[in-house]
Amino acid sequence: MTRVAALALVLGLIFINFTAQCYGQLRVGFYDGECFLGQSVESIVRRVVTERFDGDPTIVAALLRLQFHDCFVNGCDASLLLDGKDSEKTARPNLSVRGYDIIDEAKTALRFFCPQAAVSCSDIIAMATRDAVSLAKGGWYDVETGRRDGPQTSAKDVNLPSTDFNVSQAVAAFRDRNLSPTDMVYLLGAHTVGVAHCSFFEDRLYNFQNGGPDGTMNETLRKVLQDTCPRGRKSLNTAILDQNPTSAFIVDKSYYQQIQNHFGILRIDQLLALDPITQSTVANIVSSDDFSTKFGEAMVKLGRVGVLTGEEGEIRNSCRAVNTFRRANRD
Repeated sequence: MTRVAALALVLGLIFINFTAQCYGQLRVGFYDGECFLGQSVESIVRRVVTERFDGDPTIVAALLRLQFHDCFVNGCDASLLLDGKDSEKTARPNLSVRGYDIIDEAKTALRFFCPQAAVSCSDIIAMATRDAVSLAKGGWYDVETGRRDGPQTSAKDVNLPSTDFNVSQAVAAFRDRNLSPTDMVYLLGAHTVGVAHCSFFEDRLYNFQNGGPDGTMNETLRKVLQDTCPRGRKSLNTAILDQNPTSAFIVDKSYYQQIQNHFGILRIDQLLALDPITQSTVANIVSSDDFSTKFGEAMVKLGRVGVLTGEEGEIRNSCRAVNTFRRANRD
């Protein structure tokens, strides 16, 4: 056996050993001290995200959406990352999700610099999203780690809240994930970055519930959006969710100011500022200076939804496929 082959075998055994160990509950700093040359798991992920952000700030919205879509379906287990004919990726709400390549790149870097850490793909999602938020001036929050990855994925399981939900329907969907109405308002604040395709709001422009345009939308905004999304054209155009052009790529409270002024693009966004269930929370956010802190707290709570620890899941070798050796060991 050559030295290279022997080294590969040893590294493989190290990886298997660490993927098989029983992890405890989530905690900040789960991977501390598990990298070579003075590096850390979190610094390596941060470097990957920073390099991407410098060339494409739209990854902030992409990663926020990726984490939300993953955690809302069977919990934060990276099941959304798995490839397959009928995987969660193939479900209609996930067809426009992106950012998978960023998670892949971080996973590759971690396997090289921290082979003994065996970092789960679900933890990488949480860390990468936090780093993107921080780069977009959204403040820093400590990410809890120690998740394991889920071994199953199915398009049939995808049941995400619709942008057409009213507030009561949205509250119920979030409550099913142990998230409060206040958590929901802050988490929807992720719409302070990103865009929406015409198909998600075109009905508000022309043919809403009463047969005309949605009266809760600012008339000036409606006219601008009608130019962006001509009636009956099935346009692929998009609209920026935060209509304040100076903060469209910044994670801040501008989104809430916009919906208070009836500049909400999506129906659920606009309703947050109008419904008695959430109206006061929106007003409190606008009048206070602690949005970044509260948004970070809500993201931490989202990251706890349906988490797998211990022997419930696995640490994937590739974020796009389950570990065949673990499945064989189970059988």
